[in-house]
Amino acid sequence: MSQGVEVSTNELVTVDRKDSIATVTINRPDKLNALNAQLVEQLGVVFRELAADDSVRGIILTGSGQKAFVAGADIAELATMTPLSGVNVSRAGQDVFRFIETMRKPVIAAINGFALGGGLELALACHIRLASENAKLGLPEVKLGIIPGYGGTVRLPRLVGRGRALELVLTGEMIDAQEAYRIGLVNHVHPQPMLLGAAEAMLKKINANGPVAVALAIEAVDHGMHATTEDALRLESNLFGLLAATSDMKEGMSAFLEKRQAGFEGR
Repeated sequence: MSQGVEVSTNELVTVDRKDSIATVTINRPDKLNALNAQLVEQLGVVFRELAADDSVRGIILTGSGQKAFVAGADIAELATMTPLSGVNVSRAGQDVFRFIETMRKPVIAAINGFALGGGLELALACHIRLASENAKLGLPEVKLGIIPGYGGTVRLPRLVGRGRALELVLTGEMIDAQEAYRIGLVNHVHPQPMLLGAAEAMLKKINANGPVAVALAIEAVDHGMHATTEDALRLESNLFGLLAATSDMKEGMSAFLEKRQAGFEGR
């Protein structure tokens, strides 16, 4: 794969490939990358394309510029909602974010600035979150007389606990990157110039492992978050046993015993 080959570009979302990593950039810097219906739809299209592309092993999601990952939803668009359209707007975003969350390829959010409202909800749907030192995160919807509608009230408590989540949701206040790290909302904090490089380095570590194992590990963790302990353990056992049928398992075990680097093929 050639370096830095752009695979799709439009006014709102760009995708750039580097080896087996695709970087998806939300490209609406004049609005601090705020989400509107068109952008959410395009994100869904892009991620479905990448999910089906066997040459892509991992994805970085970030925002254009140095100020914002996604500074929220487009308030002018939300202000026109009716009860019915509000439900539809929420469900459209939830569907796209849930697709990202359940992808069998790791998705890292590189939070390069403000991640507010729908922006934080988008980051929550990613598997791993890295933040720049200047990042600010929050769910300010109650300040507008609404609540998070793209999964924030569901994912945030599962990630940081009920009490911390309710404090963020009910106050609508922002926290900085270090506080987000302290409460487990982000995995690591980096200087902004190093953020994308850190995300790439992490994906390279992940991509050195068995791709089928990575995919099934994501599935097991996602299922386990929602299932009873018994059901989650049962699925884990089934997936664990299923991997014994893969060439990757045989290669991984042989490489370990032979003290060499494994050459996984994803099958």
